[in-house]
Amino acid sequence: MLLNLSGGDYPPASRGKVIVWGYLASYPFGGMTWQVLHYLAGLRNLGFDVWYVEDTDAEVRDPDTLWGNDNYASNVEFLKQQMAAVGLPDRWVFRPPGIYDFCLGAVDIDGLASLYKEADAVINLCGSHELRAAHDHISCLVYLETDPVPKQVAVANGDLETITDLERYRYLFTYGENIGADDCLVPVEHFTWHATRPPVIVDWWQPQGNLPAAKSFTTVTSWSHTWNDVTWQDERWRWSKHYEFRKFQALPQHCVMPLELAVVGISDDEADQFRASGWQLRPSSEISDPNVYREYIRNSLGEFTVAKEQYVRPRTGWFSDRSVCYLAAGRPVVTHETGFSKFLPSGEGLLPFLTEEEAVAALEIIAGDYVRHSQAALTIAREYFDADDVLRRMMSTIGLL
Repeated sequence: MLLNLSGGDYPPASRGKVIVWGYLASYPFGGMTWQVLHYLAGLRNLGFDVWYVEDTDAEVRDPDTLWGNDNYASNVEFLKQQMAAVGLPDRWVFRPPGIYDFCLGAVDIDGLASLYKEADAVINLCGSHELRAAHDHISCLVYLETDPVPKQVAVANGDLETITDLERYRYLFTYGENIGADDCLVPVEHFTWHATRPPVIVDWWQPQGNLPAAKSFTTVTSWSHTWNDVTWQDERWRWSKHYEFRKFQALPQHCVMPLELAVVGISDDEADQFRASGWQLRPSSEISDPNVYREYIRNSLGEFTVAKEQYVRPRTGWFSDRSVCYLAAGRPVVTHETGFSKFLPSGEGLLPFLTEEEAVAALEIIAGDYVRHSQAALTIAREYFDADDVLRRMMSTIGLL
């Protein structure tokens, strides 16, 4: 169970009612939890009456095993704990998948329908929720895309199902901050996409001491995915990260910093190959608990990670909400260049790379003056990803601020 994160000092909820859809109960682990909590507490800090609603038929995964789970009682208990942790114990609703006349939480199913009618905006975080007829009474649907490219390409390819779905939204936001720019290869047709960034509540990530307990650069990742690749103008952009990690398998042999992957989905053979090349590996299931996940980041020296080809090759400008948490903990980040350096300072605290040589150089630069880069990382988090600023801009675009 999380500590009390709200501080008990929210302002009056005088700026309207906002509902956030997400995966907090369905995917109750690690970074997915923190992603939702940053939005909920961040919007509440701005003075909105924030509700979290899970109204999807998506698979529910067990909090302990991470496998699909037909008995959702432990997921609901997890949801209750997280909402209490951020000071919103009476502001959540969970509809079990496949059941349409019953829900759990602060209102019944009729109350949920009324909640939708009263809401000034419903934010579909990650595009987590499929739209149903029950959502027709929502006056302002907002699509918040954390994984850019597939929707834009589908629209450009004339996919009528995607176009019809997106037409139901009043506003579309994307973490692909460079989408629409001349140097971005992602097609933009029919819709306007508003750029946004992952918000973070920096104070949640402050470590107990200035120096981390561990001496490794780490990251948390899923290894292989067999879906979501896209093709645009005869060029295929892959979504699975293992293709990119393989390009840097030999990296530990050339750099002074130990590198660790908290990973799920890697085969035993490939894990052995990476260990033989100098990587430290551990199952990411060991850090699925949100508190453990946070301590893992706080105790890391920094983050070294790759980005999916789908973000890198077309220069989307995408940036990871996990990497933002490292920055907020004062942990420098060395990550794949996706075009984000057009919008974020780089060179101190945040260093982009495309090649192994650039990655080696970035890690050596940080090792040469770790304290300076740690301070710079925290400064970037505060100045570019602070939840108050990021969400204020988003809500201003929607017209609620």
